[in-house]
Amino acid sequence: MQQPYISHKFKSAIWRLEIDTISETIFIEIRDQADKKVYFSAISLQNGNVFFDELQTEERWLTGIEAAYDGVLLLHNYQSEAGPAHKGIIAIDGFTGNTLWNNYVNAFDHLSINGPVIYDTRIQPRKLFLADIKSGLINRQFEPSIDIELDNHIILPDTISAEFLRAIKPPVAPFGNTIHYLEHNNFRIVSLHSLETGTLQQHLYIMDGMNIVYNDLLNSDIQKLQPESFLMHKDRLIYLKNKSQLKVLTL
Repeated sequence: MQQPYISHKFKSAIWRLEIDTISETIFIEIRDQADKKVYFSAISLQNGNVFFDELQTEERWLTGIEAAYDGVLLLHNYQSEAGPAHKGIIAIDGFTGNTLWNNYVNAFDHLSINGPVIYDTRIQPRKLFLADIKSGLINRQFEPSIDIELDNHIILPDTISAEFLRAIKPPVAPFGNTIHYLEHNNFRIVSLHSLETGTLQQHLYIMDGMNIVYNDLLNSDIQKLQPESFLMHKDRLIYLKNKSQLKVLTL
C-alpha cells in the first residue's frame, strides 16, 4: 500500500478544504482563532507541489474561501464577526497567490460548469449573472439550462452501524455511533472512535478484504466524537490528522 504523497502540517487548525477539479488543486483555509488570523494554501493534487503556503490577505480575519474554479480561488469577506453573511469577492491566482481582481459590490451565488454565478447586492430582487473567473467581468445573464452545477467529483462516506462494522472486524472496539465507511476500488475505508483508558481516539483504516493495509491515528485525547474525517476525490483519499495536517494518498 502506498504511503501519502501529500503530508503537509499547518501551524493552526484547518477550517475548510476546497477542490478545484479542473486544475486539480486543493485549497486550504487555516484559522488561528487565538490571534484572529486566517491563512490560505494551495497544493497540487497531481504531484503534491505546494503553490503557495499560508497566504494572508489585507483582511486578516473576516475572510474565507468561497469556491475554486479553473486555477482561481474565490474568497469572500464577512459583513461582521457576529454573523455568517458574506460580502464581496476576491479572486486569487491559484498558482502564484497573486490577487487577480476584487469586487465589493457583487457577491457569489454558486458555481456552474461555465464559471461563477454572481449577483449585484444593490439590486432586488436578486438577478444572477455568469462572471469570467479570470477577470471578474460579467459575461452574460445566468441561464439555468446551460449553466448547470459543476460536478466536483467528491464522494463522502456513509454512516454505518456498529452491527455492520462487526462483520469487518476492526482491531479496536468502536465507541459511539459516529462510524464512517466507504468502498472504493475494492478497498474498504473505515473511520471510527475508540475509548482507550478513558480517552477518546479517532482511527482510520483501509482494508483490502479483511486485511488492514493502511491505518492512521487521526485524533487522540479528544473530548467529543468528531465529524466525518475523510473524502474521496477521484482516486485520491483525502483526510485530516490532528486537525492541522492534510494527508492525501492514491487508492
